[in-house]
Amino acid sequence: MRRIGKDRLTAIAMITPSVIAIGLFVYGFIGWTGWVSLSNWDGLRPDLSLVGLRNFERLFQVPRFQADLRNTLTFTVLFLAACLIIGFLLAVLLDQRVRGEGLFRSIFLFPMAVSFIVTGVVWRWLMTPSTGLNLLFEGAGLGFLKSGWFTDPAVGIKAVVIAATWQMSGFVMAMYLAGLRGIPEELREAARVDGATEFQVYRHIVLPLLQPITLSAVIILGHISLKIFDLTASMTKAGPAFSSDVPAYFMFETTFQGDHYAQGASIAIILLLMVSVLVVPYLLYSIRTEAQV
Repeated sequence: MRRIGKDRLTAIAMITPSVIAIGLFVYGFIGWTGWVSLSNWDGLRPDLSLVGLRNFERLFQVPRFQADLRNTLTFTVLFLAACLIIGFLLAVLLDQRVRGEGLFRSIFLFPMAVSFIVTGVVWRWLMTPSTGLNLLFEGAGLGFLKSGWFTDPAVGIKAVVIAATWQMSGFVMAMYLAGLRGIPEELREAARVDGATEFQVYRHIVLPLLQPITLSAVIILGHISLKIFDLTASMTKAGPAFSSDVPAYFMFETTFQGDHYAQGASIAIILLLMVSVLVVPYLLYSIRTEAQV
């Protein structure tokens, strides 16, 4: 008993610094941001007098923030759909044991080794109307594909989706490939023997078994899309008519360039709530699943 008590005290002593650090630098700062969002701090001089939800009411009346929410919704839907579809198709291709699989897998995963900042800089050059892709299309006789890309308000955030999909679809491919390799080949063979076509095998056997991986991919990609900042900051900034602006970049400009700390904090809290709506149900589902197992 004395040995068990000593081990327990040792374990508590080992994790206490981490608990204190997380409590202070994560939850403490979240609480501080929430307090500032309810205050009247507008300028370099702190003013923590409470004004309630007035900052949030004003924020939702700002046309730029309304555009940011629309851009976020568009980006999230297109980004998730593109990454899931492309990632799954690439995984299916590699699952056929093609020659040079290791090389192709490395090529598809390579963008994951690049930061969003670097991706934004590269794709900013590729999508500059006078260079990059437009020159390639013109030289290939595909001039009808030329576009203003992120300089065109009609395209705007969709150009950012292309760059983000290029970077993250390989990650989804790796997740799906691991899932495909974990499905017993006997299940597919049994379905083929029963007369199922290859499409039916994937629809009725493979895809249902890959649902946990799809859910995990949606959660990971979803929280990335909701708080995206570095890609848009390096690639388009807010774009013409805020066509590629996002809440995180609006928060950065509001807080650190405009010195409107209370409004910037309110944007941060809304971002936190948006991510929580996506992540918290997944965590609760994971806890219940583990408890049942």
